[in-house]
Amino acid sequence: MRVGVLTGGGDCPGLNAVIRAVVRKGVQGYGYDFVGFRDGWRGPLEGDTVTLDIQAVRGILPRGGTILGSSRTNPLKSQDGIRRVKENLAKEEVDALIAIGGEDTLGVAARLSGEYGIRCVGVPKTIDNDLSATDYTFGFDTAVNIATEAIDRLHTTAESHMRVLVVEVMGRHAGWIALHSGLAGGANVILIPEQRFDVDQICAWVESRFKIRYAPIVVVAEGAMPKGGDAVLKDGSLDSFGHVRLSGIGEWLAKEIERRTGKEARTTVLGHVQRGGTPSAFDRWLATRFGLHAIDAVRDEDYGKMVALRGTDIVRVPLAEATARLKTVDLSLYAEAEVFFG
Repeated sequence: MRVGVLTGGGDCPGLNAVIRAVVRKGVQGYGYDFVGFRDGWRGPLEGDTVTLDIQAVRGILPRGGTILGSSRTNPLKSQDGIRRVKENLAKEEVDALIAIGGEDTLGVAARLSGEYGIRCVGVPKTIDNDLSATDYTFGFDTAVNIATEAIDRLHTTAESHMRVLVVEVMGRHAGWIALHSGLAGGANVILIPEQRFDVDQICAWVESRFKIRYAPIVVVAEGAMPKGGDAVLKDGSLDSFGHVRLSGIGEWLAKEIERRTGKEARTTVLGHVQRGGTPSAFDRWLATRFGLHAIDAVRDEDYGKMVALRGTDIVRVPLAEATARLKTVDLSLYAEAEVFFG
C-alpha cells in the first residue's frame, strides 16, 4: 500500500503532528509507503512530491506550520484539474490519499471521492473550529491561547493610557476564537459574525466603563458586521474557493468608537500570529490521535470518511456530511458572554 498525504488551506499548529502519526503508524504498524504532496492540492495537480518516511517526520511534533507546505489551490477550478490529479496519483502509484484541511480542502476531497472514485480519507484542520461534524479541530486551542495572552497584555496598556483597545481576531464565518478568547481574557465586548452588532450600544458600553475608570477591551472577529452594514473587505477580490478577502473591521470600529465617544481608541490585529508557532499540548494530542485513526481508516478501506472528535472518542463521518455546513456559534453561548459586556 502506498499512501499520499497533503495539507491544504491555511496552516495551523498541529499539522506536523498529524503527518508524524500517520507515517509512524503506517510504516511501523502496517508496512505502508508514503509520499507527501507539496502545497495542498497543488501537489497532486502538478505532481510535486516529497518522500515521507520515519526519518522525515522525526522531531516535527512540536513544530508549527507544515513540512509539506500548504496553499488554497482548488483543482476543481483548474483546467483539466481532475484529469491531472488522477494521472499524477496513478504516476506515483498512490492507492489512497489522506487530505488534512478545513472546509475547502475537505470539500475537494469529498467531491473527488464521491464523484471521481479517488480513495480519500479526511482529517479536519482549522483554527476557526467551524467544521460541524467534529467537536474540536486542532489548531483552535493554540489560536485561542495566543489571543487570550494578547488580550491579557493589552489590558495593562489600556488601563495605563485609559484607551479603548479593539482586538481583531480571525473568524470569517464563525466567532469561536473571539468568543473563547474574549471570555477567557475578560473582554468587555465580544463581536462575532453570527450576531450583527449595534455601534451605538458598543459606545454606550464603552462610556459606562470609563465612568468607573476602567479601560474597555473590545474583541471582534474579522467577519463581524454592524447592523445595516456589510463586512469590511480588503479589496473585493476572491480566492480560488470564492471567499472574499476580509480586512479592517477592527480599525473601522475603533474609528467609529473614537468619533462617537471622543475616547481614544486603538486597534490590534492579531492576524497570522494566531496560526503560527508551537502547538498547545491539547492540539498535539488531538492531531496525533486524528493521524492514528486516519491511517486506520485507510487500512480498513473506509474511504470517503473524515475522522472526528465526539466527546473523547474519535469516530468516522462521511466527508460529504462533514463539509455540508459550517459549525457556527450557538447564540445561547453568546448570551452567556453578554453578562460581562459593558
